[in-house]
Amino acid sequence: MKNKILAALLVLAFIYSGSIFGQDIPGSKDHPLITRYPGSVIVYYETQKFQKYHIATGPETGYRKIDKWVDTEGKFTRIYYIVKGETTLSEVYENYRSALRKGGFKTLAEGSDPLSRVSKEVGGRVFLNTFYLKNPFPTNAGIKINTGSSSSAGACYIAAQLEQSGNNIFVVVGGSQYSAGEKVFMVDIIEQISMEDDLIVVSADQMLKDLKGDGRVALYGIYFDFDKATVKPESKSALDEIAKLLKENPAMNLYVVGHTDMKGSLEYNITLSKKRAVAIVDQLGKEYGISVSRLSSDGVGPLAPVSTNETEEGRKLNRRVELVVK
Repeated sequence: MKNKILAALLVLAFIYSGSIFGQDIPGSKDHPLITRYPGSVIVYYETQKFQKYHIATGPETGYRKIDKWVDTEGKFTRIYYIVKGETTLSEVYENYRSALRKGGFKTLAEGSDPLSRVSKEVGGRVFLNTFYLKNPFPTNAGIKINTGSSSSAGACYIAAQLEQSGNNIFVVVGGSQYSAGEKVFMVDIIEQISMEDDLIVVSADQMLKDLKGDGRVALYGIYFDFDKATVKPESKSALDEIAKLLKENPAMNLYVVGHTDMKGSLEYNITLSKKRAVAIVDQLGKEYGISVSRLSSDGVGPLAPVSTNETEEGRKLNRRVELVVK
């Protein structure tokens, strides 16, 4: 589905992209949906497989208070660019506006204040500061979007949405003039793509990477019938990868933790999640020859959600099995 969406889009480009400008931080790249303004350099880059995000659609109405928000979640990409030279903030802002409109995006909010004055309107400096308090970035990353110099000036903001085949993609652009010769822009992309459970199988290599980096990995490819704790045959691909992970890393010991959505009582869901975790450990031992002494099973039911339980898409994310390093 995601590839179909991308193929249907008019590429949001400004003529150039990629490493032609040099100086990009290692591992960073433009997002395929929207490339950089000519002369931009990437100095901060972040991707998350899943993250909550809050899109401001109205002005600041009080001290650090914005009343109008659109809350979303999904795959998250954040790219922070510096544009040096005589290019004005307004030039870059208008190019982003034009690119998004040509790409078929609907504008949710936009505004620009080219002056250095304090403004609570959409796109003003005070507004931008409040917006990023709710969508924070690391304080030690060298991001200057909410700071200034003796020649600082205005700021700008665009939030846009693309709806296609029941999926949503949001692009949020914030920018400011740090100095006369340096403008900075943060581009956030949130891909709210519907999850198709039967397509999700995490490889052993990816599991190892996540376990080393985060101490845990969430799996969505292990299946059970409703109200049952018997592992279904469709789970084989995911179990194969877990077994491969354990065989290639003989010193690794794991907790296998079951998670459910919020439907039903707390006691029922905790009991069910524990039984399912036990069933997975048993399967790994009997079918794959993994020593069960390396594995501990438990279940927390709905107590550690990663999404809302108010929608089916959110409940799908909450119904999972997690491997946790002992």
